[in-house]
Amino acid sequence: MKAYDGMYIDGAWRPAAGPDVIEVVNPADGQVIATVPAGTVEDVDAAVRAARAALPAWAATPSAERAARLAALRDVLVARQDEIAQTVTAELGAPLKLSQTVHAAVPIAVAGSYAELAATYPFEERTGNSTVLHEPVGVVGAITPWNYPLHQIVAKAAPALAAGCTIVVKPAEDTPLVARLLAEAVHEAGVPAGVFNLVTGLGPVAGQALAEHPGVDLVSFTGSTAVGRRIGAVAAAAVKKVALELGGKSANVILPGADLARAVNVGVANVMSNSGQTCSAWTRMLVHRDQYDEAVELAAAAAAKYGDRIGPLVNAKQQERVRGYIEKGVAEGARLVAGGPDAPREQGCFVSPTVFADVTPDMTIAQEEIFGPVLSVLRYEDEEDALRIANGTVYGLAGAVWAADEAQATAFARRMETGQVDINGGRFNPLAPFGGYKQSGVGRELGVHGLTEYLQTKSLQF
Repeated sequence: MKAYDGMYIDGAWRPAAGPDVIEVVNPADGQVIATVPAGTVEDVDAAVRAARAALPAWAATPSAERAARLAALRDVLVARQDEIAQTVTAELGAPLKLSQTVHAAVPIAVAGSYAELAATYPFEERTGNSTVLHEPVGVVGAITPWNYPLHQIVAKAAPALAAGCTIVVKPAEDTPLVARLLAEAVHEAGVPAGVFNLVTGLGPVAGQALAEHPGVDLVSFTGSTAVGRRIGAVAAAAVKKVALELGGKSANVILPGADLARAVNVGVANVMSNSGQTCSAWTRMLVHRDQYDEAVELAAAAAAKYGDRIGPLVNAKQQERVRGYIEKGVAEGARLVAGGPDAPREQGCFVSPTVFADVTPDMTIAQEEIFGPVLSVLRYEDEEDALRIANGTVYGLAGAVWAADEAQATAFARRMETGQVDINGGRFNPLAPFGGYKQSGVGRELGVHGLTEYLQTKSLQF
């Protein structure tokens, strides 16, 4: 076990203000692998003060130089890609292949995309007799989750830095090690002192202090809708800007005539990826009544293949939460066709890949975010019924549509109340905006839309 010390504040690792530490546990075997400081209000204050002091110079730095620092950061992350993957596997429990291809590779792509955007975005433009300036919003407080621990930080820090903002990051207490690695990479990339700051700590202490701090101009949060509401209320009291990426209950709609086997297999893979700990996972599969039984059989068979291929959930609390949802599904009348509430292993925070059939739209497992490897298969009568079910939750983060005719799938996707829809297995695009409708959040991440979240506009009339 390694005992890490200090917070990354103003370009250096500084001793924490308090003596408390957080234990980092490998959820695959329950072993404590490290400790990190539990940040205090004083630590957060020091980090915000450093960010405020660094803001004028960084905001005035030419965008080409900011782009160069982000390109250097990308290069450092490439050089440390194996270390990143191993770190995520140790603290999150993700299989090493997933850590390599997703947890390490995607943040590298995102950092690279913002290096390019910082160099090309029109931070100043003319309209009529006015010059419109796109200026940094100021100091950003970023509070990030554990499910994609590096990506979620880079998706906030890279556009913030590209915009000319400075930032204080409070990573999830379950996965702080890769965040420390990122701080080292930022330092190695030559980002000036105070531009990027890192405070590890608990949400109710360090996270709340960061959200409430009067020196923070924008709070960017990814996590549960319940916590997002609290952060929104705190920010509203100070008329502070927020960017919230919250929960999801995304629908995977398979229209008649689609390639059923492919749609089901890809849909199951989507849900099981990262042990189901993905806010945009397609956890509701909607199938026409005439193909329903076949789809259920295909889904059950596909899920069975993931029994020894997915990692654990992040901790024992999350494991029990997911098992509780599975028990709730059974109690409400859904039919288990794969998996179940029993832990598949004696050691570690594992949950069996689970598929429910005979799920109705009003069931708890069809309405609430479970955040585990659990799929609900629902039947529909016609397209209008499918649309009603797809739009029938408080969430609207992502989704999918499958059809033989791409135009038919596109027409259906346009009517879905959700922020991102994959059509016939469309590929992930790091330049496309990501974010939700309804209670799935406010604002967008990735690409140019993610950059503009960290900008404010000023007009000069001549």
